[in-house]
Amino acid sequence: MRKLFVCLWCVAFGAILSADNWPNWRGPLSRGVTPETGLPTSWSMTSNLVWRASIPGAGVSSPVIWGDLVVVTSQKGITERRSGSHPSLVQGADAAASGERTLAGRTDAGPVTFVVTAFRFSNGSVAWTHDVRPDGTMAPVHDKHNLATPSPVADGDVVVAWFGTGQVVALDHAGKPLWSKHLGQSAPLDIQWGHSSSPAIHGDLVYLLCYQPSGAYLVALDKKTGAQKWKHDRERGVISYSTPVFVTSPQGDLVVVNSSTGVEALRADTGAPVWHILEDSRFPIPVPSLVDGMIYMTRGYRSGPYWAIKPGGSGDITSSHAAWRVATGAPYVSSVVVYDGLIYSAGDAGIISALDAKTGERVWQERVGGAFSASPIAGDGKVYFVSESGETVVIKAGRTAEVLARNRLDAHFVASPAASRGRLMLRSDDAVFAVGAR
Repeated sequence: MRKLFVCLWCVAFGAILSADNWPNWRGPLSRGVTPETGLPTSWSMTSNLVWRASIPGAGVSSPVIWGDLVVVTSQKGITERRSGSHPSLVQGADAAASGERTLAGRTDAGPVTFVVTAFRFSNGSVAWTHDVRPDGTMAPVHDKHNLATPSPVADGDVVVAWFGTGQVVALDHAGKPLWSKHLGQSAPLDIQWGHSSSPAIHGDLVYLLCYQPSGAYLVALDKKTGAQKWKHDRERGVISYSTPVFVTSPQGDLVVVNSSTGVEALRADTGAPVWHILEDSRFPIPVPSLVDGMIYMTRGYRSGPYWAIKPGGSGDITSSHAAWRVATGAPYVSSVVVYDGLIYSAGDAGIISALDAKTGERVWQERVGGAFSASPIAGDGKVYFVSESGETVVIKAGRTAEVLARNRLDAHFVASPAASRGRLMLRSDDAVFAVGAR
């Protein structure tokens, strides 16, 4: 039965996989995997760099690709820095030496404006921009990001962008506004280090995860009009920095969420709860992935657990549907990528690892240095790990650790890469780099 649902899922989304699009921050099926071949292995500031385009302001949202558009969001001007010390990935060492540093643009003292920018995939020229004036509470944020942290999402009809004030805007492919919402008007987005959950599209609905201290809920809106279709409320105190993803199961299409209380699945059409796994996490950031009928994920925070979850069941499935669990070793921020039977992850102290997807056993581990906030992506027999220092470590996919290349660009990278038509799109704080085939 599981194989049947996997096949149906792949058929239903075959058009996405073959359309050369990277519609959301984890790409087709939210897995971080591309079926493409001919992806680049080596590049630099002077080699295999097709184009570089400056972004107005700064931000850490990942680029999305639809047709000839490469869309990113950014923030011009600075907002309040959260008081107190700010956690870093690197502990017990010099964080700056590993590439960790404050987000670019912190000295830009002009008025705050949120920007959606669409570049042309072909040559990096600006197709259009759309400005959003901030309205309401601008929550203080971490040194390494701002209120343009959520990545946009696109499909054949719309581009949807979301900002840390709670403001949402839907645009057509020419940049014309279709509708807007302000989710921060009812309850501010006041999560500790600033809102980061990205919008997600499934069918005709846009899903927005607002698990915030002032109010926790998941809402589904009509993607063409912005009208609310359903809303699922959670108790106060449930938080999430993660992004909802979708899986097909015997219960139908489900939306799966990583939150501070565990992992939960809701019906994608109604928001009705279906199953959950109970496990506390202080900083639930990574997203799950459905691969070969199994949900793989990590929970976030320092050296958290890895999980393999069998879809199905109802209510509390913590004991009944966990295929395996590895208690420690997972990354703080980045999500894993599952590719050809292995789970690849980038750790907090410059260590990359591969685990066996069937058992969770470690296959290899390699210290490459740097700090990794970006999630890895895989395709064409390679796995790409983008470090904050500007270096991308390219690994040959397989059961032996083999570094194919170490490629440096002169910039600071927190956003995850995108892949399309033989190119990688790498977004730094204030620029997009297209590397690969011309």
